[in-house]
Amino acid sequence: MNEALIAVTIFALVYAAIISEKADRAGVALLGGMAAIILIRSYDQEAAFAAIDLNVLFLLTGMMVIANIMGETGVFQWMGVKAIQLGKGNPTRIMQILALVTAVTSAMLDNVTVVVLLAPVTLVAASSLGVSPIPFLIAEVLASNIGGASTLIGDPPNILIGSAAGIDFLTFLLNMGPYALAVLALFVLGLPLLFHKQLQIAKDDLVQPAAVDASTLITDRALLRKSLVIMAFVLIGFMLHGFLGLESATIALAGAAALILWTRQSAHQVFHHVEWATLMFFVGLFVLVEALVHVGVIDVIATWLFETTQGNVPVTTLALLWGSAILSGLVDNIPYTATVIPIILKLGEDGMTIWPLWWALAIGADLGGNLTIIGASANVVVASFAERSGHKISFFTFFKYGVVTTLFSMIIATVYLMAFYLR
Repeated sequence: MNEALIAVTIFALVYAAIISEKADRAGVALLGGMAAIILIRSYDQEAAFAAIDLNVLFLLTGMMVIANIMGETGVFQWMGVKAIQLGKGNPTRIMQILALVTAVTSAMLDNVTVVVLLAPVTLVAASSLGVSPIPFLIAEVLASNIGGASTLIGDPPNILIGSAAGIDFLTFLLNMGPYALAVLALFVLGLPLLFHKQLQIAKDDLVQPAAVDASTLITDRALLRKSLVIMAFVLIGFMLHGFLGLESATIALAGAAALILWTRQSAHQVFHHVEWATLMFFVGLFVLVEALVHVGVIDVIATWLFETTQGNVPVTTLALLWGSAILSGLVDNIPYTATVIPIILKLGEDGMTIWPLWWALAIGADLGGNLTIIGASANVVVASFAERSGHKISFFTFFKYGVVTTLFSMIIATVYLMAFYLR
């Protein structure tokens, strides 16, 4: 069988399995990667493993460690309760504050970790207000993907893009931050319209959350102080990345190691909570996508795209933006991004100016993840949590809010890219 056909077949089967959610996606991706090595005779282990981006894996690992240690202090629960108190029992205002907290935190930490830590607080808040937690959870997921889009570390697709394109933390923030801020402001202001019906059923006779003493939720103040100090140094390191001559993974791992030693945490316990399934999912994807590159499939796609758009940068950029938004909503945005990156690199080798394409991909993949419940990792995680808690979020329920959010995000993105990158 033709090697290109083998690679495409394996890739299609892996994608289908991921979309179906019938099998563990990490196991599927790893099996697909290993199948490519075994079945494609010219694609050996050395070439496959060389494609694994350790900068991405170690950056994620470092940030997972820092976030998990910080989570032990109760600070995320504290933020949730304070948000409820600031809202003064008004469900709409509380939703807006929780969305802001989620978005801002997701810019500094991995958004999957953030929604996992804030989801239990949201259930308590909704229960005390007498409303369904589903609108609150959906709003937080949408906000997490918007906030995560602003920084290099906020959303996994950004880490992939930054590593492949050589974009540092500060450059990413300066290019994506203004756009994400504009979308977030409109999203928060539009929440009363988006969830109008669901927020009208609050019961006035229930216990008000303002009675809760938020200070009791901080279980370890010393650990929190140390975590915040390390987090501050890590963020400063990210911003001075170019000046220091250090990759983001080195900074994240150094911060994680320093926090483990300073707080005298058990390394065994700390690393037990690292999301190894996510990391192995990335490993499988790197090997699988490199197989497509190796057999020439990526070259064919890049050549077709270049010829179709006739090398026109604005047309290619906007096509990539909207195409990425739609496809990232239909499939998980992580494998989609991993697939498109080599195509953009090939377009660059062919002479096209690809700087605007990186931002089109980042916006499309990050915000397109809001389209459906399977579009981003944070969506899937919160949906699973909600179902375990007896509050199932159906595909259609999520979609009717996600499609509105994604549509206005892409309209703003189109104007943003045309104004600043396609003049």
